Amino acid sequence: MICLGIEGTAHTFGVAIVDENKNILADLRDGYTNEKGGIIPQDAAKHHHNVADKLINDALKQAKITFRDIDLISFSRSPGLAPCLLVVKEKAKYLALEHKKNVIGVNHCIAHLSSGLFWTKTRDPIYIFTSGANTQIIALEGNRFRIFGETLDIGLGNALDKFGRGIGLGFPSGPKIEELSEKGKYIQLPYTVKGMDLAFSGIVTEAINKHKKGASKEDLCYSMQETCFAMLAEVVERALAHTQKRECVVIGGVAANRRLLEMLNIMCNERKARFFAVPLKYAGDNAVNIAWQGILEFKRGRKNEIKTLDINPNERVDDVDVFWT
Repeated sequence: MICLGIEGTAHTFGVAIVDENKNILADLRDGYTNEKGGIIPQDAAKHHHNVADKLINDALKQAKITFRDIDLISFSRSPGLAPCLLVVKEKAKYLALEHKKNVIGVNHCIAHLSSGLFWTKTRDPIYIFTSGANTQIIALEGNRFRIFGETLDIGLGNALDKFGRGIGLGFPSGPKIEELSEKGKYIQLPYTVKGMDLAFSGIVTEAINKHKKGASKEDLCYSMQETCFAMLAEVVERALAHTQKRECVVIGGVAANRRLLEMLNIMCNERKARFFAVPLKYAGDNAVNIAWQGILEFKRGRKNEIKTLDINPNERVDDVDVFWT
């Protein structure tokens, strides 16, 4: 089986072609950026619409196949920014009708979780999902993913981007924050862990206020990382203790941060747990995840959904029945 995957939940539009033997035949992406602010949903959707056809055609050329060779089209239907999801849905639907192909929509976050098993040797881990909009500590129990802890306000990635915009770093801010942090020293910021949940908005507000009062960008970037990452490591450690699992895997865009990986690895070593991380190229939003999730679900009985295609911007991972494991 060969699947064409289309990702477009937020700032990244991606197209990938993957077969059932885990061979990645094509993987292309184009990201929306904005130097003066964060993601403007309508502008991101316009970006996706403008690059879609070129990326799809280029992916077919990279894979050295045509649509005759494609068995399935899989697209990110949830969760995400509604204008972006609509662009992806309509493109997938058009391609399915035009070329008479099977098509299904998959949960973007579930696809990230499956990527942990695709790329690493973990089998039954605590999933540390840290993307722009999502920060969740997850494990599979029965036929549902259970969320043991999560952000109470904004995701860690969005918190870092909001902080970055507040001190003039533009969007996306994550790589710039990581670079500046290497020259900083610690300034105390709020540490907000409530049971198994986290809150980042107050930290962002305090850090931006300290910048307005003269604190250096380098010191604030260092302090934001150390504080937020320590909070996350604390909650993950509790989840390991509660579930008695011995594996952790980190996924999502913030997993590209080397300091986060270092802190989580130290914590896991101290608990004698194995630590895994999805390769940096595939930690963030990409269509390889979407194509692979489509293959998993379709081979286990999902049917062609051309007549019922829809999006669900707010669907959570614990809303989804897991039937493909």
